[in-house]
Amino acid sequence: MSETLERWSTRRAFILAVTGAAVGLGNIWRFPYITGENGGAAFLVLYVAFVLLLGLPVMMAEIMVGRAGRRSPVGSLGHLAAAAGASRHWRLLGLFGAFTVFCILSFYSVVSGWSIEFLVASINGDFRGAAPAEIGAGFDAFLADPARMTFNHTLFLAMTMLVVAAGVAKGLERLNNLLMPLLYLLLLLLAGYAATTDGFGTALVWLFQPDLSAVTPLVVMHAMGHAFFTLAVGACALMAYGAYMPDHQSLPRAVGAVAVLDVTVALLAGIAIFSVVFSQGMDPGEGPGLMFVTLPIAFAELPWGALWLSVFFLLLLLATWTSSINLAEPMVATLQGVGLPRGVAAALVGLAVWLLGLLTVFSFSSLAEWRPLFGMNGFELVSTIPPEVFLPLGGLLIALFAAWVVPEATARRALGVGDGGFVAWRAVTRWVAIPLTLVVLVAGLI
Repeated sequence: MSETLERWSTRRAFILAVTGAAVGLGNIWRFPYITGENGGAAFLVLYVAFVLLLGLPVMMAEIMVGRAGRRSPVGSLGHLAAAAGASRHWRLLGLFGAFTVFCILSFYSVVSGWSIEFLVASINGDFRGAAPAEIGAGFDAFLADPARMTFNHTLFLAMTMLVVAAGVAKGLERLNNLLMPLLYLLLLLLAGYAATTDGFGTALVWLFQPDLSAVTPLVVMHAMGHAFFTLAVGACALMAYGAYMPDHQSLPRAVGAVAVLDVTVALLAGIAIFSVVFSQGMDPGEGPGLMFVTLPIAFAELPWGALWLSVFFLLLLLATWTSSINLAEPMVATLQGVGLPRGVAAALVGLAVWLLGLLTVFSFSSLAEWRPLFGMNGFELVSTIPPEVFLPLGGLLIALFAAWVVPEATARRALGVGDGGFVAWRAVTRWVAIPLTLVVLVAGLI
């Protein structure tokens, strides 16, 4: 597999692209409800700590491998393994990463399609004056309607793959440059609105004043797992982006900027959501339904609630759209690596993801009682095993490869840091990040 000729045109484009891959459902859907279930500020402190000790070193390792190899993930792993005299089977890690992203994107597309449905409903004012039971029943009715679910899944996936098919500069980079600033603008508007609600002060205390008695081994495990999930590491997606990274860009600075932007999105989303929830005297620990049931109920009772709810679901749609585009790229890059044109590769990936996504669609209706493994239905399988098992396994193998297999001179050059920086990264990756990733993997298996 030959070296890729594509590059991000600017350093800013690379940072926005990686941020676009990281920011999505994990920040705006998963972070608020998992924080709500795990005690607020205590979880937040642990989450930020594990982003620094676990997420950033593995993210640097994954991008470094792509930058050093300058090929698709499969090509980069094979090329660097050969240069190190290691087993050529390391290249299979790239295929495993593509399979992981394939599974994740299949349910991601369906859940992202929910945001389209709720955006249209909020613009139409469907939640205004509705009773809580009515809003909850409406969500259940939507999930049980495979035709509406399939339509939204198809629309969202078409939006995603058309951008990927356009290429790095004309597709991914152009859209990231437009949508990521818009996403932050919408978040700031929502946070500004949240500051006018009665629950704003309560939300700040709950998010930023830790109660150490709330820390349990389970809360620690959830914080570790979410720190890993939210940065989109472990699936070789960032490896593909590293291959397009400009030659003179500082990798540690870029990764640090991505981490700050990623955590900022989660915090702003949390402030906006919990301010509204507390202003209505509702429970922040409502679980996954916080986004699609609790929030519409809460906003329905507030002045201008329909407008701000529309802004919120537009924000969710933009975040999941940029994230899905960036998740699809490594699969398309892998097929390009074996000689397929980008347009054909994007069409094949889109069709395969769409077909697997139907398993999630029908898991809420005709296949609800079909539980082929571990007592889980199709949606539960693809939304649990890939994020909680495959991602940590992929991240563990990537970190091992980067810190122990890649030749030291190659790693130093690709990281673009001095001797002290390289020694620090390798030590943290070998003796902190790898053991923590192993713990996340074991917890996922258990």
